[in-house]
Parts: sequence; C-alpha cells; structure tokens
Amino acid sequence: MSGVADKVVHWQKSHGRNSLPWQNTVDPYRVWLSEIMLQQTQVATVRDYFARFTRRLPTVADLAQASTDEVMGLWSGLGYYSRARNLHRCAQIVMQEHGGQFPRQAALLQTLPGIGRSTAAAIASLCFGERVAILDANVKRVLTRLLAFDGDLAQAAQERALWALAQDLVPGDNTDAKAMARYTQGMMDLGATICLARKPLCAQCPLEKDCHAHGLDRMEEFPVRTRKLKRSSQSLWLVWAQDADGAVWLQRRPAPGVWAGLYCLPVFNSETQLRDALPALAHKNLQPMATFIHVLTHKDLHIHPFYVRLAVGRRLNSIEGRWVAALDWPTLGLPAPVRKLLETLRPA
Repeated sequence: MSGVADKVVHWQKSHGRNSLPWQNTVDPYRVWLSEIMLQQTQVATVRDYFARFTRRLPTVADLAQASTDEVMGLWSGLGYYSRARNLHRCAQIVMQEHGGQFPRQAALLQTLPGIGRSTAAAIASLCFGERVAILDANVKRVLTRLLAFDGDLAQAAQERALWALAQDLVPGDNTDAKAMARYTQGMMDLGATICLARKPLCAQCPLEKDCHAHGLDRMEEFPVRTRKLKRSSQSLWLVWAQDADGAVWLQRRPAPGVWAGLYCLPVFNSETQLRDALPALAHKNLQPMATFIHVLTHKDLHIHPFYVRLAVGRRLNSIEGRWVAALDWPTLGLPAPVRKLLETLRPA
C-alpha cells in the first residue's frame, strides 16, 4: 500500500481539520488534554470544556497544583470521571518525576496514569514527530476498511495484528516531524469526517482507490467485533435537602462505584432506605419529584429524586455530608444528572 501516507498527509493539508482549539500546537499538555477529553466524547462537547479548562489551568504545572475539587469541578458533566482523576495524577507525576516535561517517546508516555497506547502515540507523533501509529476507534475503522481486515477485534491477537499493520503504514524514516503530525491528524480526521460508521463519504476520501472494503462494496462490514457489552439498568434514590438560604446537603461519593469521587446528593438503593436515613422531623416535608433516566454508555440509571426543605442550621445527622452554599456548589465536581437537577428542576 505504497503512497497511502503521502495521500493522507496531502489531504490533511487542504481538507482536514485545522482549526480546532487544540491543533496547530506542539504543546504536549494541550494535545494530551484534548486526547483525554475526546475519549468517548464528541468534539462539539469538548470545545467548551477544553477552553474553560485551559483558561483556568493553562499549564501542566497549574493542573498539578490544583485541588481535586477544582479539577473535578472543571470536568463536571464530561463523564467518565476516572479520566479526570488520572489526568490530575498524571500532571503531578510529570512535575515530580519528569521535571515538568512530558516524555518524548510513546513507550515512556504509556507509563503515565490514564495514557494508553494510542493516546501516547498521538502525543509523541503530533508533538515530537515520532514515527508511531495511533489506533483509536476512528482510525480502526479507517484501517480495517482500507485493508479489508476481517479479524475480530474483540480478540487480543487480532488487535495486535492490526497494530502491526498500522505501524507498517506510517510515513518512512525520511519524513519530517510536521509530515508525521499531519499523517496522524489526517488519519483521525478521515475517521471523524469521511470514513463514517454509517454511510461513509467514499467519494471524498483520498484513499478511495486503495480501499479494499470499498472495492468489495463492504464498507459497513468493518471493523469486525463480535463481543458486545450488554446494557444494564440501576435505580437510585436521591434526596435533595436544601435550607432557606439555598445551601444544599452534599456528600462525596466513595470509590469504587458510580460517580466515584464526585460531590453528590445523598444516594440510596431504595425509597425505604432514603426515608429511614432522614430525621423524623424531615418526613412530613419530603416531596417526591419526577423520575428520570440518565443514560451511561452501558447502563441506564433510573433516578428517583426527593426534595426536602430544612431550617437553616439543621443538620442531616444520619446522612454523611455537609451544607454547601448556593454560590459554592456549582463549582464542585457534580454528576451531570445531579447538576441538571439542581440547575433546571424545581420541586413540585
């Protein structure tokens, strides 16, 4: 498949994405941050989070010195919160063990928390010009179609085989750092904008004539992955306790578990547990609110919120947590459905 890399580099210059806020930089902090944010998250969503995050924490040193609450607050709503915890820990290790400089090789980057093989390769190739392949979900789709690779990617051996083929396609040894960066970005761009999961835009693809899946008219059969995670559901009961000044009773969620490490309204596994945990005087003021569903990647959360208004200074002694003032809770790391509840819903 000679010439594939050159075609991707040439296409990226004129047709690829070149105006995203984390592009046109070789700053590994910004590339790393964008790569972590873009995992399981759409570009349109990441834009605002990236801008807010880098405005408040513009360098890896700033992130390393930030408090956990500040980091989780900036991340709140992006989901997959282990990403934020790993991000924070990674920044601290970069400062403590690498003198504030990200390693320049993908193999070393992979040793840092939260940085997998593809993310490490993206940082190393985009920022330092290392000749190393990436293989995120979009690029897997491009490559399996290009090569008509029908190995089942649910099998580790087949994924390793695809990694080897991806490495064979990267630009040659005489490629400069800028071309290597364009190739990496171009492969990501093709997967995100042209080689779509459904109805790929083959006529606009620079690899159309090289693509074996296109030649067989079997584009949507790739990639092959037989093992699929089953969806599950879980019901949670939340109590929204608020005093007359607008303060909200919040507790930090334990790890492991849903919303680990975030501040949250107290969570229970049943309405009975919720009622048993409240002081007797609070029962008469307890109001059920509309149940709603929050959709996670592989689980549906059925949320049953209850509202109770308490006098200023009265403590929920039987429920762990503390009162957080109305001006303070919006800055904390809150699960998306809890933030939505507090911001947009009102008790009946």
